[in-house]
Amino acid sequence: MALHKLTLPKMGESVTEATVTNWLKEIGDSIQEDESVLEVATDKVDSDVPSPVQGVLKERLFQEGDVVQVGDVIGLIESSGQGDEQEQNSESHSTNHEDDIPVEVKDVPGLTDLETVEESSTAPSNSEPKPQADSSDRFYSPLVRSIAQEEGISFEELDQLSGSGAEGRVTKDDVLKYIAQKQDNPAIQSVTDEDSNNTSADSEKSNLQNQSEKRSPVAELPKAAAKPVTVAKGEGDEIIEMDRMRRLIADHMVSSVHTSPHVFSAVEADVTNLVNWRNRIKEGFKKREGENITFTPLIIEAISKALKDFPMINVSADGYQIIRRKHINIGMATALPNGNLIVPVIKNADQLSLVGISHAVNDLAQRARNNKLKPDDTQGGTFTFTNIGAFGNIFGMPIINQPQAAILAVGTIKKKPAVIETADGDLIGIRHFMYITMSYDHRVIDGALGGTFIKRVADYLENWDLDRTV
Repeated sequence: MALHKLTLPKMGESVTEATVTNWLKEIGDSIQEDESVLEVATDKVDSDVPSPVQGVLKERLFQEGDVVQVGDVIGLIESSGQGDEQEQNSESHSTNHEDDIPVEVKDVPGLTDLETVEESSTAPSNSEPKPQADSSDRFYSPLVRSIAQEEGISFEELDQLSGSGAEGRVTKDDVLKYIAQKQDNPAIQSVTDEDSNNTSADSEKSNLQNQSEKRSPVAELPKAAAKPVTVAKGEGDEIIEMDRMRRLIADHMVSSVHTSPHVFSAVEADVTNLVNWRNRIKEGFKKREGENITFTPLIIEAISKALKDFPMINVSADGYQIIRRKHINIGMATALPNGNLIVPVIKNADQLSLVGISHAVNDLAQRARNNKLKPDDTQGGTFTFTNIGAFGNIFGMPIINQPQAAILAVGTIKKKPAVIETADGDLIGIRHFMYITMSYDHRVIDGALGGTFIKRVADYLENWDLDRTV
Protein backbone atom coordinates (compact mmCIF):
# COMPACT_ATOMS: atom_id res chain seq x y z
CA MET A 1 0.00 0.00 0.00
CA ALA A 2 1.20 3.51 -0.75
CA LEU A 3 0.09 7.02 0.06
CA HIS A 4 -0.27 9.43 -2.84
CA LYS A 5 -0.33 13.18 -2.32
CA LEU A 6 -3.33 14.96 -3.84
CA THR A 7 -2.12 18.47 -4.67
CA LEU A 8 -3.88 21.57 -5.93
CA PRO A 9 -3.00 21.68 -9.63
CA LYS A 10 -1.96 24.79 -11.53
CA MET A 11 -5.13 26.80 -12.15
CA GLY A 12 -3.74 29.26 -14.69
CA GLU A 13 -0.84 31.64 -15.17
CA SER A 14 -2.15 34.36 -12.86
CA VAL A 15 -3.92 32.13 -10.32
CA THR A 16 -1.92 31.14 -7.25
CA GLU A 17 -4.63 30.06 -4.82
CA ALA A 18 -8.15 28.69 -4.59
CA THR A 19 -10.80 28.21 -1.92
CA VAL A 20 -12.08 24.75 -1.03
CA THR A 21 -15.85 24.92 -1.52
CA ASN A 22 -16.98 21.29 -1.30
CA TRP A 23 -15.44 17.91 -0.59
CA LEU A 24 -17.09 15.34 -2.87
CA LYS A 25 -15.50 12.39 -1.04
CA GLU A 26 -15.50 11.45 2.64
CA ILE A 27 -12.57 9.80 4.43
CA GLY A 28 -12.69 6.10 3.63
CA ASP A 29 -14.52 6.54 0.30
CA SER A 30 -13.22 4.67 -2.73
CA ILE A 31 -11.95 6.85 -5.57
CA GLN A 32 -11.42 5.96 -9.21
CA GLU A 33 -8.58 7.41 -11.25
CA ASP A 34 -9.53 10.86 -12.65
CA GLU A 35 -12.64 10.95 -10.44
CA SER A 36 -13.35 14.34 -8.86
CA VAL A 37 -12.47 14.49 -5.16
CA LEU A 38 -13.32 18.09 -4.26
CA GLU A 39 -14.48 21.39 -5.71
CA VAL A 40 -12.49 24.63 -5.46
CA ALA A 41 -13.27 28.21 -6.42
CA THR A 42 -11.08 31.08 -7.54
CA ASP A 43 -12.21 34.66 -8.03
CA LYS A 44 -13.33 33.64 -11.52
CA VAL A 45 -14.56 30.07 -11.89
CA ASP A 46 -15.27 26.90 -9.97
CA SER A 47 -13.26 23.76 -10.77
CA ASP A 48 -13.01 20.12 -9.76
CA VAL A 49 -9.80 18.48 -8.54
CA PRO A 50 -9.51 14.90 -9.86
CA SER A 51 -7.57 12.03 -8.30
CA PRO A 52 -4.41 10.94 -10.15
CA VAL A 53 -4.75 7.36 -8.85
CA GLN A 54 -7.32 4.79 -7.82
CA GLY A 55 -7.57 4.22 -4.10
CA VAL A 56 -9.20 5.28 -0.83
CA LEU A 57 -9.26 8.79 0.66
CA LYS A 58 -7.28 8.58 3.89
CA GLU A 59 -6.99 12.22 5.00
CA ARG A 60 -8.33 15.67 4.13
CA LEU A 61 -5.76 18.31 4.98
CA PHE A 62 -7.98 21.34 4.31
CA GLN A 63 -11.57 22.05 5.26
CA GLU A 64 -14.30 23.75 3.26
CA GLY A 65 -13.63 27.50 3.22
CA ASP A 66 -9.85 27.15 3.52
CA VAL A 67 -7.54 28.87 1.04
CA VAL A 68 -5.11 26.51 -0.70
CA GLN A 69 -1.99 27.56 -2.59
CA VAL A 70 -1.19 25.96 -5.94
CA GLY A 71 1.02 22.92 -5.24
CA ASP A 72 -0.19 22.43 -1.66
CA VAL A 73 -1.04 18.89 -0.59
CA ILE A 74 -4.78 18.89 0.08
CA GLY A 75 -5.36 15.21 0.74
CA LEU A 76 -3.86 11.73 0.99
CA ILE A 77 -5.04 8.79 -1.09
CA GLU A 78 -4.05 5.22 -0.23
CA SER A 79 -3.60 2.94 -3.22
CA SER A 80 -2.27 -0.52 -3.88
CA GLY A 81 0.45 0.78 -6.22
CA GLN A 82 3.68 2.60 -5.52
CA GLY A 83 3.50 6.20 -4.46
CA ASP A 84 4.87 8.85 -2.20
CA GLU A 85 4.87 7.74 1.43
CA GLN A 86 3.89 10.59 3.69
CA GLU A 87 4.21 10.95 7.45
CA GLN A 88 1.10 11.83 9.40
CA ASN A 89 2.53 14.95 10.96
CA SER A 90 -0.06 17.37 12.28
CA GLU A 91 2.44 20.22 12.24
CA SER A 92 3.27 19.83 8.53
CA HIS A 93 -0.33 19.12 7.52
CA SER A 94 -2.36 21.81 9.18
CA THR A 95 -6.05 21.82 8.38
CA ASN A 96 -6.02 25.58 8.19
CA HIS A 97 -3.20 27.36 6.32
CA GLU A 98 -4.93 30.70 6.32
CA ASP A 99 -2.38 32.18 8.73
CA ASP A 100 0.47 31.46 6.31
CA ILE A 101 -0.82 33.61 3.44
CA PRO A 102 1.16 36.86 2.99
CA VAL A 103 -0.73 39.99 2.09
CA GLU A 104 0.92 41.82 -0.80
CA VAL A 105 -0.05 45.46 -0.93
CA LYS A 106 2.19 46.79 -3.68
CA ASP A 107 0.64 48.47 -6.71
CA VAL A 108 -2.51 49.35 -4.77
CA PRO A 109 -4.33 52.39 -6.23
CA GLY A 110 -4.21 55.26 -3.77
CA LEU A 111 -0.89 54.17 -2.25
CA THR A 112 1.36 55.51 -5.00
CA ASP A 113 3.15 58.00 -2.73
CA LEU A 114 3.99 55.53 -0.01
CA GLU A 115 7.66 54.63 -0.25
CA THR A 116 7.38 51.34 1.62
CA VAL A 117 4.56 49.19 2.84
CA GLU A 118 5.23 46.64 5.52
CA GLU A 119 3.98 43.13 4.93
CA SER A 120 1.49 42.06 7.55
CA SER A 121 0.48 38.60 8.58
CA THR A 122 -3.16 37.73 8.11
CA ALA A 123 -3.22 36.10 11.53
CA PRO A 124 -5.41 38.32 13.77
CA SER A 125 -4.30 39.07 17.31
CA ASN A 126 -6.67 38.78 20.23
CA SER A 127 -6.52 42.51 20.92
CA GLU A 128 -7.45 43.62 17.41
CA PRO A 129 -11.03 44.41 16.38
CA LYS A 130 -12.90 41.67 14.58
CA PRO A 131 -15.62 41.99 12.00
CA GLN A 132 -19.13 41.18 13.02
CA ALA A 133 -20.52 37.72 12.46
CA ASP A 134 -21.00 36.90 8.81
CA SER A 135 -24.67 37.36 8.08
CA SER A 136 -24.00 38.25 4.44
CA ASP A 137 -25.21 36.15 1.51
CA ARG A 138 -22.23 37.34 -0.54
CA PHE A 139 -19.25 35.05 -1.07
CA TYR A 140 -15.92 36.20 0.39
CA SER A 141 -12.75 34.16 0.15
CA PRO A 142 -10.94 33.37 3.42
CA LEU A 143 -8.13 35.72 2.38
CA VAL A 144 -10.57 38.63 2.03
CA ARG A 145 -12.15 37.71 5.36
CA SER A 146 -8.75 37.54 7.01
CA ILE A 147 -7.71 41.00 5.75
CA ALA A 148 -11.07 42.41 6.86
CA GLN A 149 -10.60 40.92 10.31
CA GLU A 150 -7.06 42.29 10.52
CA GLU A 151 -8.24 45.80 9.64
CA GLY A 152 -11.48 45.73 11.65
CA ILE A 153 -13.73 45.91 8.59
CA SER A 154 -17.25 44.59 9.17
CA PHE A 155 -19.22 42.46 6.72
CA GLU A 156 -21.67 45.34 6.39
CA GLU A 157 -18.81 47.40 4.93
CA LEU A 158 -17.71 44.55 2.67
CA ASP A 159 -21.25 44.26 1.33
CA GLN A 160 -21.06 47.87 0.13
CA LEU A 161 -17.86 47.37 -1.89
CA SER A 162 -17.94 47.07 -5.65
CA GLY A 163 -16.03 43.88 -6.48
CA SER A 164 -13.67 43.75 -9.46
CA GLY A 165 -13.49 39.95 -9.50
CA ALA A 166 -15.61 37.54 -11.49
CA GLU A 167 -19.35 38.22 -11.21
CA GLY A 168 -18.58 41.05 -8.79
CA ARG A 169 -16.55 39.12 -6.22
CA VAL A 170 -14.63 41.29 -3.78
CA THR A 171 -10.92 40.57 -4.21
CA LYS A 172 -7.88 41.26 -2.06
CA ASP A 173 -7.08 44.36 -4.14
CA ASP A 174 -10.61 45.73 -3.63
CA VAL A 175 -10.23 45.48 0.16
CA LEU A 176 -6.75 47.04 0.12
CA LYS A 177 -7.99 49.88 -2.06
CA TYR A 178 -10.85 50.47 0.38
CA ILE A 179 -8.37 50.55 3.26
CA ALA A 180 -6.27 53.13 1.39
CA GLN A 181 -9.37 55.24 0.79
CA LYS A 182 -10.26 55.13 4.45
CA GLN A 183 -6.75 56.36 5.24
CA ASP A 184 -7.12 59.19 2.72
CA ASN A 185 -10.60 60.10 3.93
CA PRO A 186 -11.24 59.20 7.56
CA ALA A 187 -14.82 60.44 7.16
CA ILE A 188 -15.58 57.07 5.57
CA GLN A 189 -16.81 55.12 8.57
CA SER A 190 -18.13 51.67 9.17
CA VAL A 191 -21.90 51.58 9.01
CA THR A 192 -21.85 50.25 12.53
CA ASP A 193 -19.76 53.17 13.83
CA GLU A 194 -21.27 56.06 11.88
CA ASP A 195 -22.81 57.65 15.01
CA SER A 196 -19.44 57.73 16.78
CA ASN A 197 -15.85 58.79 16.11
CA ASN A 198 -16.94 61.92 14.18
CA THR A 199 -14.59 64.10 16.20
CA SER A 200 -11.59 61.84 15.75
CA ALA A 201 -12.35 61.49 12.05
CA ASP A 202 -12.28 65.25 11.51
CA SER A 203 -9.00 65.51 13.45
CA GLU A 204 -7.26 62.78 11.48
CA LYS A 205 -8.57 64.16 8.20
CA SER A 206 -6.87 67.45 9.03
CA ASN A 207 -3.61 65.67 9.82
CA LEU A 208 -3.67 63.77 6.52
CA GLN A 209 -4.81 66.67 4.35
CA ASN A 210 -1.40 67.55 2.95
CA GLN A 211 -0.53 63.94 2.21
CA SER A 212 -3.87 63.10 0.55
CA GLU A 213 -3.68 66.16 -1.72
CA LYS A 214 -0.50 64.76 -3.26
CA ARG A 215 -2.10 61.48 -4.19
CA SER A 216 -4.03 60.92 -7.37
CA PRO A 217 -7.83 61.02 -6.91
CA VAL A 218 -9.62 57.73 -6.54
CA ALA A 219 -13.19 56.76 -7.20
CA GLU A 220 -15.61 57.32 -4.39
CA LEU A 221 -16.91 54.27 -2.60
CA PRO A 222 -20.42 53.25 -3.52
CA LYS A 223 -23.04 54.72 -1.28
CA ALA A 224 -24.99 52.46 0.99
CA ALA A 225 -27.51 50.52 -1.02
CA ALA A 226 -31.16 51.37 -0.57
CA LYS A 227 -33.05 49.13 1.79
CA PRO A 228 -34.61 46.25 -0.12
CA VAL A 229 -38.32 46.54 -0.81
CA THR A 230 -40.43 44.10 1.14
CA VAL A 231 -42.20 41.85 -1.35
CA ALA A 232 -45.55 40.40 -0.39
CA LYS A 233 -45.82 36.66 -0.92
CA GLY A 234 -49.13 35.29 -2.09
CA GLU A 235 -50.69 31.93 -1.42
CA GLY A 236 -49.09 29.26 -3.60
CA ASP A 237 -46.05 31.39 -4.51
CA GLU A 238 -42.82 29.41 -4.74
CA ILE A 239 -39.71 30.73 -2.97
CA ILE A 240 -36.49 29.89 -4.83
CA GLU A 241 -33.15 30.64 -3.21
CA MET A 242 -30.53 32.07 -5.56
CA ASP A 243 -27.47 29.88 -6.00
CA ARG A 244 -24.05 31.38 -5.37
CA MET A 245 -23.39 32.27 -9.01
CA ARG A 246 -26.76 33.99 -9.40
CA ARG A 247 -26.07 36.03 -6.25
CA LEU A 248 -22.70 37.09 -7.63
CA ILE A 249 -24.28 38.07 -10.95
CA ALA A 250 -26.97 40.05 -9.15
CA ASP A 251 -24.43 41.94 -7.04
CA HIS A 252 -22.22 42.58 -10.07
CA MET A 253 -25.08 44.01 -12.13
CA VAL A 254 -26.29 46.32 -9.34
CA SER A 255 -22.72 47.47 -8.74
CA SER A 256 -22.17 48.17 -12.45
CA VAL A 257 -25.26 50.35 -12.79
CA HIS A 258 -24.23 52.20 -9.64
CA THR A 259 -20.64 52.68 -10.83
CA SER A 260 -21.05 53.68 -14.48
CA PRO A 261 -23.47 56.22 -15.96
CA HIS A 262 -24.76 54.13 -18.86
CA VAL A 263 -25.41 55.69 -22.25
CA PHE A 264 -26.63 53.76 -25.28
CA SER A 265 -26.22 53.82 -29.05
CA ALA A 266 -27.80 51.67 -31.76
CA VAL A 267 -27.44 51.13 -35.49
CA GLU A 268 -29.15 48.84 -38.00
CA ALA A 269 -26.70 47.05 -40.28
CA ASP A 270 -27.38 45.51 -43.69
CA VAL A 271 -25.47 42.23 -43.35
CA THR A 272 -26.67 40.62 -46.57
CA ASN A 273 -23.13 40.08 -47.89
CA LEU A 274 -22.09 38.56 -44.57
CA VAL A 275 -25.02 36.11 -44.60
CA ASN A 276 -24.50 35.10 -48.22
CA TRP A 277 -20.75 34.59 -47.72
CA ARG A 278 -21.24 32.39 -44.64
CA ASN A 279 -23.92 30.31 -46.41
CA ARG A 280 -21.48 29.71 -49.25
CA ILE A 281 -18.45 28.63 -47.17
CA LYS A 282 -19.95 26.97 -44.08
CA GLU A 283 -20.12 23.42 -45.46
CA GLY A 284 -16.54 23.48 -46.73
CA PHE A 285 -15.38 25.02 -43.46
CA LYS A 286 -17.02 22.27 -41.42
CA LYS A 287 -15.47 19.52 -43.53
CA ARG A 288 -12.01 21.07 -43.26
CA GLU A 289 -12.05 22.28 -39.64
CA GLY A 290 -14.45 19.77 -38.09
CA GLU A 291 -16.71 22.43 -36.58
CA ASN A 292 -19.27 25.02 -37.57
CA ILE A 293 -18.51 28.65 -38.30
CA THR A 294 -21.18 30.82 -36.70
CA PHE A 295 -21.81 34.54 -36.96
CA THR A 296 -20.15 35.13 -33.57
CA PRO A 297 -16.50 34.96 -34.74
CA LEU A 298 -17.33 37.16 -37.73
CA ILE A 299 -18.75 39.83 -35.44
CA ILE A 300 -15.89 39.50 -32.93
CA GLU A 301 -13.39 40.05 -35.76
CA ALA A 302 -15.23 43.25 -36.75
CA ILE A 303 -15.22 44.43 -33.12
CA SER A 304 -11.48 43.80 -32.76
CA LYS A 305 -10.78 45.79 -35.94
CA ALA A 306 -12.90 48.68 -34.70
CA LEU A 307 -11.16 48.63 -31.30
CA LYS A 308 -7.82 49.04 -33.08
CA ASP A 309 -9.31 52.01 -34.93
CA PHE A 310 -10.71 53.51 -31.71
CA PRO A 311 -8.40 52.52 -28.82
CA MET A 312 -10.18 54.87 -26.39
CA ILE A 313 -13.08 52.41 -26.34
CA ASN A 314 -10.75 49.71 -25.04
CA VAL A 315 -10.36 51.43 -21.66
CA SER A 316 -11.27 51.33 -17.98
CA ALA A 317 -11.93 54.16 -15.53
CA ASP A 318 -10.04 54.28 -12.23
CA GLY A 319 -11.19 57.38 -10.39
CA TYR A 320 -9.97 60.31 -12.49
CA GLN A 321 -7.55 58.16 -14.43
CA ILE A 322 -8.26 56.40 -17.74
CA ILE A 323 -6.46 53.10 -18.30
CA ARG A 324 -6.03 52.42 -22.01
CA ARG A 325 -5.57 48.70 -22.46
CA LYS A 326 -2.67 47.39 -24.51
CA HIS A 327 -4.34 44.09 -25.41
CA ILE A 328 -7.70 43.53 -27.08
CA ASN A 329 -9.30 40.75 -25.05
CA ILE A 330 -12.94 40.26 -25.96
CA GLY A 331 -15.27 38.62 -23.47
CA MET A 332 -18.05 36.49 -24.93
CA ALA A 333 -21.18 36.31 -22.77
CA THR A 334 -22.28 32.66 -22.66
CA ALA A 335 -25.53 31.32 -21.25
CA LEU A 336 -25.17 28.17 -19.16
CA PRO A 337 -27.68 25.30 -19.11
CA ASN A 338 -28.76 26.26 -15.57
CA GLY A 339 -29.72 29.76 -16.74
CA ASN A 340 -26.69 31.53 -15.29
CA LEU A 341 -24.16 33.51 -17.29
CA ILE A 342 -20.39 33.40 -17.65
CA VAL A 343 -18.00 35.46 -19.79
CA PRO A 344 -14.98 33.56 -21.14
CA VAL A 345 -12.37 35.75 -22.82
CA ILE A 346 -10.72 35.51 -26.24
CA LYS A 347 -7.22 36.85 -25.60
CA ASN A 348 -5.53 39.08 -28.22
CA ALA A 349 -8.46 38.71 -30.60
CA ASP A 350 -6.96 41.25 -33.00
CA GLN A 351 -3.95 38.98 -33.55
CA LEU A 352 -6.00 35.90 -34.45
CA SER A 353 -7.15 34.88 -37.91
CA LEU A 354 -10.83 34.33 -38.53
CA VAL A 355 -10.25 30.58 -38.28
CA GLY A 356 -8.42 31.10 -34.97
CA ILE A 357 -11.26 33.23 -33.58
CA SER A 358 -13.79 30.58 -34.67
CA HIS A 359 -11.83 27.82 -32.92
CA ALA A 360 -11.55 29.94 -29.76
CA VAL A 361 -15.29 30.74 -29.75
CA ASN A 362 -16.34 27.11 -30.18
CA ASP A 363 -13.83 25.83 -27.63
CA LEU A 364 -14.73 28.35 -24.92
CA ALA A 365 -18.48 27.97 -25.46
CA GLN A 366 -18.30 24.17 -25.24
CA ARG A 367 -16.11 24.17 -22.13
CA ALA A 368 -18.30 26.81 -20.48
CA ARG A 369 -21.42 24.68 -20.93
CA ASN A 370 -19.59 21.62 -19.62
CA ASN A 371 -18.14 23.50 -16.60
CA LYS A 372 -14.60 22.88 -17.87
CA LEU A 373 -13.32 26.46 -18.01
CA LYS A 374 -10.02 27.27 -16.35
CA PRO A 375 -9.64 30.38 -14.17
CA ASP A 376 -7.49 32.10 -16.82
CA ASP A 377 -10.29 31.67 -19.37
CA THR A 378 -12.39 34.34 -17.68
CA GLN A 379 -9.67 36.84 -16.77
CA GLY A 380 -8.35 39.93 -18.49
CA GLY A 381 -11.33 40.94 -20.61
CA THR A 382 -11.23 44.51 -21.96
CA PHE A 383 -14.50 44.56 -23.96
CA THR A 384 -17.58 42.32 -23.90
CA PHE A 385 -19.79 41.05 -26.71
CA THR A 386 -23.17 39.38 -26.28
CA ASN A 387 -25.30 37.76 -28.98
CA ILE A 388 -28.90 38.16 -27.86
CA GLY A 389 -30.01 37.23 -31.37
CA ALA A 390 -29.36 33.60 -30.49
CA PHE A 391 -32.58 33.75 -28.44
CA GLY A 392 -34.62 35.45 -31.16
CA ASN A 393 -34.24 38.94 -29.66
CA ILE A 394 -33.87 41.81 -32.10
CA PHE A 395 -32.69 44.57 -29.76
CA GLY A 396 -31.26 44.95 -26.26
CA MET A 397 -29.32 47.25 -23.96
CA PRO A 398 -26.88 45.17 -21.85
CA ILE A 399 -25.23 46.24 -18.61
CA ILE A 400 -21.50 47.03 -18.71
CA ASN A 401 -19.23 44.26 -17.41
CA GLN A 402 -17.06 46.12 -14.86
CA PRO A 403 -14.32 47.27 -14.91
CA GLN A 404 -14.69 47.54 -18.70
CA ALA A 405 -16.15 50.63 -20.30
CA ALA A 406 -18.44 49.17 -22.97
CA ILE A 407 -20.46 46.13 -24.03
CA LEU A 408 -21.87 45.47 -27.50
CA ALA A 409 -24.92 43.36 -28.33
CA VAL A 410 -26.31 42.09 -31.64
CA GLY A 411 -29.86 40.97 -32.33
CA THR A 412 -31.24 38.31 -34.61
CA ILE A 413 -30.84 38.70 -38.38
CA LYS A 414 -34.14 39.31 -40.19
CA LYS A 415 -35.10 39.71 -43.83
CA LYS A 416 -36.70 43.06 -44.66
CA PRO A 417 -37.70 44.93 -47.80
CA ALA A 418 -35.27 47.77 -48.42
CA VAL A 419 -34.44 50.45 -50.94
CA ILE A 420 -31.39 49.46 -53.00
CA GLU A 421 -29.53 52.28 -54.73
CA THR A 422 -28.15 51.38 -58.16
CA ALA A 423 -26.64 53.28 -61.03
CA ASP A 424 -29.93 52.88 -62.89
CA GLY A 425 -32.06 54.10 -60.00
CA ASP A 426 -33.54 52.88 -56.75
CA LEU A 427 -35.01 49.39 -56.42
CA ILE A 428 -36.92 47.52 -53.74
CA GLY A 429 -35.24 44.29 -52.67
CA ILE A 430 -35.04 41.76 -49.83
CA ARG A 431 -32.06 42.33 -47.54
CA HIS A 432 -30.79 40.86 -44.24
CA PHE A 433 -30.72 43.37 -41.37
CA MET A 434 -29.38 43.19 -37.82
CA TYR A 435 -29.55 45.66 -34.93
CA ILE A 436 -26.27 46.46 -33.16
CA THR A 437 -26.48 48.17 -29.76
CA MET A 438 -23.83 49.29 -27.31
CA SER A 439 -23.87 50.42 -23.69
CA TYR A 440 -20.89 52.49 -22.58
CA ASP A 441 -19.54 54.38 -19.60
CA HIS A 442 -20.27 58.08 -20.05
CA ARG A 443 -17.46 58.98 -17.63
CA VAL A 444 -14.88 58.08 -20.27
CA ILE A 445 -16.78 57.60 -23.56
CA ASP A 446 -18.91 60.38 -25.00
CA GLY A 447 -21.73 59.95 -27.49
CA ALA A 448 -19.65 61.00 -30.49
CA LEU A 449 -16.95 58.42 -29.82
CA GLY A 450 -19.39 55.67 -28.88
CA GLY A 451 -21.64 56.32 -31.86
CA THR A 452 -18.71 56.47 -34.29
CA PHE A 453 -17.27 53.23 -32.94
CA ILE A 454 -20.49 51.25 -33.26
CA LYS A 455 -20.98 52.58 -36.80
CA ARG A 456 -17.46 51.38 -37.66
CA VAL A 457 -18.38 47.88 -36.47
CA ALA A 458 -21.46 47.99 -38.71
CA ASP A 459 -19.34 49.19 -41.66
CA TYR A 460 -16.99 46.21 -41.32
CA LEU A 461 -19.96 43.83 -41.35
CA GLU A 462 -21.85 45.57 -44.16
CA ASN A 463 -18.80 45.72 -46.44
CA TRP A 464 -17.94 42.03 -46.09
CA ASP A 465 -15.86 40.73 -49.00
CA LEU A 466 -17.89 38.07 -50.83
CA ASP A 467 -14.68 36.70 -52.40
CA ARG A 468 -12.87 36.23 -49.10
CA THR A 469 -11.25 32.85 -48.46
CA VAL A 470 -10.61 31.15 -45.12
